Amino acid sequence: MIAVKEMRCEDRLNPIGLDRQSPQFSWITKSDRPDYEQTRYEIQVSMDAEGKEAIWSKRVFSSQSLAVRYEGPPLESYKRYYWRVRVWAGEEKSDWSGASFFEMGILEATEWKGDWITSAANSDANTFACARQFQAKKPITKAILYATSLGLYELMLNGQRVGHYALTPGWTNYHDRIQYQAYDVSFHLKETNELRALVGEGWYSGYLGWKGEKNTYGNTNALLLQLRLVYEDGSVDWIYTDESWQELATPIQMSDLYNGETYDGRIQFEQIGDMRIFSYPKAHLVAQENEPVAVIEQIRPKRLLRTPKQELVLDMGQNMVGVIEFKVRGKEGQKLQLIHGEVLDHEGNFYRANLRAAEQTVSYICSGEGEAVYRPHFTFQGFQFVKLVGFSEDVSIDDFTGLVMHSDMEQTGDFHTSDSSINQLQHNILWGQKGNFVDVPTDCPQRNERLGWTGDAQIFIRTANFNMGTKRFFQKWLRDLAYNQSGDGSVPFVVPDILNGEFSGNKGRTCAAWGDAAVICPWTLYWSFGDEQVLYEQYESMKAWVDYIRSTSEDGLLWQNEFQLGDWLALDAEENSYYGATDNDLVASAYYAYSTKLLAKTARVIGKVDDYHQYKALFKQIKQAYQKAYMIAPNRLYSDTQTAYVLTLHFGLAEETQRQGLAARLVELIRQNGTHLTTGFVGTPYLCHALSDNGYTDVAYELLFQRTYPSWLYQVDRGATTMWEHWDSIKEDGSFWSTDMNSFNHYAYGSIGDWMYQHIIGLDAVQAGYKTAIIAPKPTEKLTYATGTLKTPYGKLASEWHLQGETLTIKGTVPENTSAYICFPAVANQEEMNALNINPASIAPEEAETVFRHMRPDSVLIKQGSGPFSYTYQARMAKQ
Repeated sequence: MIAVKEMRCEDRLNPIGLDRQSPQFSWITKSDRPDYEQTRYEIQVSMDAEGKEAIWSKRVFSSQSLAVRYEGPPLESYKRYYWRVRVWAGEEKSDWSGASFFEMGILEATEWKGDWITSAANSDANTFACARQFQAKKPITKAILYATSLGLYELMLNGQRVGHYALTPGWTNYHDRIQYQAYDVSFHLKETNELRALVGEGWYSGYLGWKGEKNTYGNTNALLLQLRLVYEDGSVDWIYTDESWQELATPIQMSDLYNGETYDGRIQFEQIGDMRIFSYPKAHLVAQENEPVAVIEQIRPKRLLRTPKQELVLDMGQNMVGVIEFKVRGKEGQKLQLIHGEVLDHEGNFYRANLRAAEQTVSYICSGEGEAVYRPHFTFQGFQFVKLVGFSEDVSIDDFTGLVMHSDMEQTGDFHTSDSSINQLQHNILWGQKGNFVDVPTDCPQRNERLGWTGDAQIFIRTANFNMGTKRFFQKWLRDLAYNQSGDGSVPFVVPDILNGEFSGNKGRTCAAWGDAAVICPWTLYWSFGDEQVLYEQYESMKAWVDYIRSTSEDGLLWQNEFQLGDWLALDAEENSYYGATDNDLVASAYYAYSTKLLAKTARVIGKVDDYHQYKALFKQIKQAYQKAYMIAPNRLYSDTQTAYVLTLHFGLAEETQRQGLAARLVELIRQNGTHLTTGFVGTPYLCHALSDNGYTDVAYELLFQRTYPSWLYQVDRGATTMWEHWDSIKEDGSFWSTDMNSFNHYAYGSIGDWMYQHIIGLDAVQAGYKTAIIAPKPTEKLTYATGTLKTPYGKLASEWHLQGETLTIKGTVPENTSAYICFPAVANQEEMNALNINPASIAPEEAETVFRHMRPDSVLIKQGSGPFSYTYQARMAKQ
């Protein structure tokens, strides 16, 4: 029996408020038989749930079950459409799926009936509140509210919060694009209603960046919304923002992303006058693209302590991002303060010097009228410890709850081993992602920065794609990247770009590894999720970046003599320098080659045949020039650093005959350093890959399990619950790295996760979206088991292994409508494997590169269709 499950439109369940005329449909099929492969599908879009008023259908012989594009007549604003699917496996046919729906939002700017409104009482239009009362004239069958703001907004309808989102409408380059959200409020309405809004500064006009500047996009915050009421008789009524809205006094005296919030509980939401119209365009409003930020989970404090300085401090037990919700008790005018920090110093005292100018302070002024529960509105903090000031002696740990906030993405990956330290490392990687995926991929969530650094994003994206369903998150961010890209093709350091080239003494607005996010991120999204749309959307941006480098390079082949960040924060740097020892031009030229190679692959996928041949040839020329410039001997590079060898190997810039010598030299450099890494932001993501891909998985494991500085487990042993910005953010003597740039929640070095998932549990994609996968675990005697799952676009892909002595059991699951190569490692006896009745796999030419990367001389490879598998055999646990 086969059945269609998990139907999604635009990667969402029953979405409302879409504004794309060609939405995409995806589904997962479940089957009770092994080796299931879809051979045909039929999809139908109708005006009704029963499929009687079909407007479009399509039946094709295809195994495609994701990103099927709507090709019917034009869709209309505000209309709800229903869709269903049935599939075939040979002659076996499923029933029609149940009907899912999607609903269109506002397709034309002229359909916005409301005006932007802002405060009339406050000329600076800081945080304001406003309200509108209205009557429902008839019984209501449906009510959809569309809202956005210049700044951040929260809505209340009849005293109930509208939606569960936070920090809406999110952060975009507001001059180019502003998102709006759609809410179904059908069940919140009464005969007499009040709609109330709070608006704060947020990214639009609040403090951004480390220069202490405000008003990046404007100095007037404003609200725009309209509520569409559909009555039972089919008539429609509208409630929208205009000058009839009443401005209210607001107890929010200050609310800022960096500095926190000040709330005066003595002030009531009383009318103080009318709102005023604010002239601002609507043409660049777009429907919500990514998952909004929300409170995803709650955590309770672990302890309430007195420091040696006798300060009262709350310990959450986890470096988290979000806010503290707390019970308020106090006399009228009593000020309660929560001051947030990440760590205690080596004496156990509250520490926050690493926050620079970010106050991260929440202040509440009590009304004196009993107990209240307060949650900050337009701010978020990065913290583990909270200093409590002004609280009465009866304060209790139970008065506080940590509300963890991040973009509301589904957690898709799971990873666990027999080693508690490795599990804690995975925990730290995941929580580093949670804390920094707050609408954009930020570098850190606590100091006065929190910017969408492009370099950090591209080195972590493959790890991120395992942990969470990041497709929509990155697609939205990449659209802003394309908007922020200069006419010459250069890509800024941060997206959205608030620096405008003002970084590092204005030496440049772009550099290698950072700008390469324009190419690496779209390709990695496609490879992880199998949807070509991101390549079509970003192709001109990708191409412009590569062409920009070519236009500034000597003979178009080597990127030299330009400002670069190089191997940022590498440990082989000169004392007190951020820049690693690897030659900057080598790093730049290596990334240029890599982006060119990925651009050629992209052109091939989307059918740009001429571009494919052009950039494939260009990559070959860059590779030759790179070898001539930087390889001074068969196994030596001009820049004799770990990162130089890592990039050369991982980016495919060495000939096959040279790889073994270069890999051996990389191992020598690691051994010279006491089996420690010296790599920074550029080299670290690929270090263990370069080792494993060239026969040194044992060395990669030694680095992973290294406990002394510098290493991943050095941080774990010092109590880290997220990833650190520096290998020695806390030094061996307990002191701290420099206060000017020392985040304790900085996901870049969490990029080791990609290696852990691909090699410890062995999950990798052979075709985009894991249509064909490889399960190739590389067991080690340092572990007795490892297990992991990944929810792919086709369903759950799982791998698990157990080692008892020399007996190795490997088992897992391949999702329906896919296949997988199963690679059995460390085979001690070929005859024993033959007795298991397995058939060696034949490898398709286009799949060979990935498959061979995971194989070793003592491996046996098979290929199977969907379903579970389990094999036990004698293993030779020697050098991998």
